[in-house]
Amino acid sequence: MREILLLSLLALCQAKPYQRINVMGFPRLHDIMLQDARDDDDDDDNNFLFPSRGSLPPEPECPFGCQCSLRVVQCSDLGLKSMPKKIPTDALMIDLQNNKITEIRENDFKGINNIYALFLVNNKITKIHPEAFRNMDKLQLLYLSYNLLTQIPANLPKNILELRIHDNKINKVQKNAFRGMRSLHVLELSANPLANSGIELGAFDEMTAFYIRIAEARLTAVPKDLPSSLTELHLDYNKIGKVEVEDFYRYKNLLRLGLGFNQIKFVENGSLASIPNIRELHLDNNKLKSVPAGLDSLKYLQVVYLHANGINGVGVNAFCPAGQNVKKALYTGISLFANPLKYWEVQPATFRCVSGPRGVQLGNFRRRK
Repeated sequence: MREILLLSLLALCQAKPYQRINVMGFPRLHDIMLQDARDDDDDDDNNFLFPSRGSLPPEPECPFGCQCSLRVVQCSDLGLKSMPKKIPTDALMIDLQNNKITEIRENDFKGINNIYALFLVNNKITKIHPEAFRNMDKLQLLYLSYNLLTQIPANLPKNILELRIHDNKINKVQKNAFRGMRSLHVLELSANPLANSGIELGAFDEMTAFYIRIAEARLTAVPKDLPSSLTELHLDYNKIGKVEVEDFYRYKNLLRLGLGFNQIKFVENGSLASIPNIRELHLDNNKLKSVPAGLDSLKYLQVVYLHANGINGVGVNAFCPAGQNVKKALYTGISLFANPLKYWEVQPATFRCVSGPRGVQLGNFRRRK
């Protein structure tokens, strides 16, 4: 069940033009989470979520213009410039997306301690008080995307499962910004003007995360201080120029790595040896002249994107192990199209460890303008 939940969250996590979130679709997600909790931990901590209709108390007072039902408070698309008053203190979900809120003050959520999900997407928020989220020990979904924040809010609740803060003005991740957040599955930081120099040493200390995406930023190198727990790292659409040997020392658990749409000219020998369990590797739309060394030693690699580079030759052992070495999982996809590669000169044995004839994509090269 945890896998189902994580896949659901990842599907929501891609940085795209603003689309209104269907908040009323989340109760089903809650049901998945409750089932997951029963299966894995037999934990009763979440019993407060969505009680049976027969046990519901009378409907509480609702902020003017909002809709309140089943502890879900919907105040979206109302043109609000500040937090509405009289939000029920037993609210589980609060939807404030697509308004004009500019600031979250210290007492805006005072007394709302059981909240599970808070949606502040597509507002004009520039400032969040350091104590705004105090006592929100059960908050697990916090969406702050499409605002005007310049740094990570201070004192974030420790139990957040997903933090979406892409498409803001963040140019700095301060030291201890995520300190103590050991339950984080997904962190989305894309589409912020964040450079490597803006990530302070210790910014990710005492933090656990499985999926981080910092695409469409100003990175010129792979960040080396991210959590070692990562299984997915996506750094697409940056200005990374090369991959160095020490880049992945911390990230030995990586299963998927996205480096597409950068300016990578070469991958140093030995760089990929630190991620032996990698399943999917994106290096498309870069400036590579050859297939990176070391792919043949990655026994579990199944998908590798190398299209739209400058690759002009492929050796017979570029992808598959030689001699008696065994590949644990066959390739299901290798993309080499849009390269100046004479594919008719590539030896058939080059793809001997591909699962089938459709697993390789070759094509004529067209010079990019």
